[in-house]
Amino acid sequence: MAEVRVLALDFVGTLAGHGPAPDGRLTAKVLGALPGTVIPDDFPARFDDVTHRLRDSGRSRGVRGTFAARLRRAAQDCGAAVPDLRLAMDAVFTALPDARIDPEAASALRSLHATGLRCVLASNTDRPERVRLQTLRDSNIADCFDALVLSGTLGIRKPDPRFYAAVAEAAACPPGNILFVGDNPENDAVGPHAYGMPAVHVTAGPRPVGLPAAIATISHLRELAAHLNDPRGKPS
Repeated sequence: MAEVRVLALDFVGTLAGHGPAPDGRLTAKVLGALPGTVIPDDFPARFDDVTHRLRDSGRSRGVRGTFAARLRRAAQDCGAAVPDLRLAMDAVFTALPDARIDPEAASALRSLHATGLRCVLASNTDRPERVRLQTLRDSNIADCFDALVLSGTLGIRKPDPRFYAAVAEAAACPPGNILFVGDNPENDAVGPHAYGMPAVHVTAGPRPVGLPAAIATISHLRELAAHLNDPRGKPS
């Protein structure tokens, strides 16, 4: 078994709860204050409709539409002018609170990092890196991370193998030395395992059906240290 040198940690469901998602009303309010942006009165309804349609179609295909895609589609549908998409996204997610980090998970992470394990945040998120980094600072765990690999910045989402390649590059070590930890069976367990990374699935419920035997499960991040110290439970 390769030595675990780096933890690749998911965010929502692993370190934090679920944060609020931007709806049409908030998005219109924020964008309306940006220079050069023109937001018609029907934009909020159009944005919410696009969100529901893309969510339903994405669920059937096993993918999730990005905020940028929803914003572009809604703007096209109602004739809105959004000249700087990156500025618009930054403004919306600055106005919208991020998910709250679980204090017990933060404490567990600090203890794990103190043992010498390096950490990479590996998250599917529309939030800009600046916003997510501030969330980590607010919980005093930003210094635990050597790098942040975020789908919104990378332009690739888990479980695309290129996402795990980016994690390995950010970690600067082989995939076999990176332990991927997260709550989504496909994105955080099966996907990285197929790429060559050992993985631990975080779930408060029963073990998912079909999860490869090599992937262990824990109910909370606080259990990871004991799992790593147990020769029977170490990932292989």
